[in-house]
Amino acid sequence: MRTIDSSPPASRLPLPDSLAAAAIRPGDGDYDNVRHTYTRTGSPAAVIRVRDHEDIAAALAHARTAQLPLTVRSGGHGISGRSTNDGGIVVDLSALNAVKVLDARSGLVRVEAGARWGDVAAQLAPHGLALSSGDTGDVGVGGLATTGGIGLMSRLHGLTIDHMRAAELVLADGSPVRTDADHDPDLFWAVRGAGANFGVATAFEFQAKPVGDVIAAVTVFDAGDTAAFLTRWGAAVEAAPRTVTSFLTLMAGPGGKPVAQAMTVHAGADREAAREALAPVVASGPVLQNQAFVTPYHQLLPATHAAQHAQQPLAVSRSGLLEHLTEPAAAAIASLLVAARAPMVQLRSVGGAVNDTPSTSTAYAHRTQNFSLMAATLPAGRKNLDRHWEQLHPHLKGLYLSFETGTGPRQLQDAFPGAVLDRLMVLKSRYDPDHVFDNNFALPSADLPG
Repeated sequence: MRTIDSSPPASRLPLPDSLAAAAIRPGDGDYDNVRHTYTRTGSPAAVIRVRDHEDIAAALAHARTAQLPLTVRSGGHGISGRSTNDGGIVVDLSALNAVKVLDARSGLVRVEAGARWGDVAAQLAPHGLALSSGDTGDVGVGGLATTGGIGLMSRLHGLTIDHMRAAELVLADGSPVRTDADHDPDLFWAVRGAGANFGVATAFEFQAKPVGDVIAAVTVFDAGDTAAFLTRWGAAVEAAPRTVTSFLTLMAGPGGKPVAQAMTVHAGADREAAREALAPVVASGPVLQNQAFVTPYHQLLPATHAAQHAQQPLAVSRSGLLEHLTEPAAAAIASLLVAARAPMVQLRSVGGAVNDTPSTSTAYAHRTQNFSLMAATLPAGRKNLDRHWEQLHPHLKGLYLSFETGTGPRQLQDAFPGAVLDRLMVLKSRYDPDHVFDNNFALPSADLPG
């Protein structure tokens, strides 16, 4: 669905000369290609394709002085739809897209925040390296790398943030900073899970892993007995070796009957090992279609660089994490698909290496769960989805922010449990006391002496 705006352009936002050269405003030829995101329409007063940290500092200063909404965008593919606005400034990082291998032996790489993960995978592949980073190549580096990064090899390699060794940001006052375990370690902790609240991330250093070919199986199941199928699939995934990561999408098939499609990746090219590891997952339910193939990892998530035009109409989503797919939890998920008539329900396996990282190591503290759940619907179906989500909520333990469009105290408490939220609030007071970065699941400030 492509959104076309035929209304006359509003008066052009006056900008400093340094920003005007990098700005796209209503009436400019490329405006319709940069105003929207994957799930949300927008009408910003200016999209600034920043070229360096000076441009970012200038954009931040202008937005604050003019009291304009401020949004940061890396790829614009985010399900939560936070990378556009109406009447404000979008700091577009797409020109900051360099990928550099700093040390091929150790796997140390530097990736700028405006790169797409598909391009990162393609550029690391000749060096025999990869980072597990989502399942869609057009996702921008910055959004995923400041939230978590649930990828197609997560059970073997962990989250994307687990491989971060340093981050470069522009803070609210316009100052650039490089943070790692030894320099501003509190900020480095916060960036890995709540980074959108603390600055504009411009680049990261990651420790990539040696990865060659993988074996992927795309399986379509008859999910008519949805709850029973989910419990079998969940048990098979948890019992599988860590080389296996499986993402499952539930939807209505022909005649409205539930079907499920699984993308299951064995992180290795040994066919016999893959056959043995994948067989229990493929046997989770009646198979309607199955295809397995050997492929270089980077070919699983190509980047198309297509412009975003709010082409995904399922713009309302709810997110949760589960330790296990128990029978009651599976029954509640099945009701989302049938009774709530949610057009799409997705489960992504985590666990394995994700849970090797201590829960206190990063602001993403969810290190006991084995599955991430997301349900999406049209805006008109929001109330119905929420009603059934309330029945499911007692079975959940936390949420993954990138798949959640709702905001409020409960979402923050689910995303950042207990002492994690308390610590983040203190750091918000220190690094962003004026709440410049509040567009993306805003953290409150702590009340500090003085």
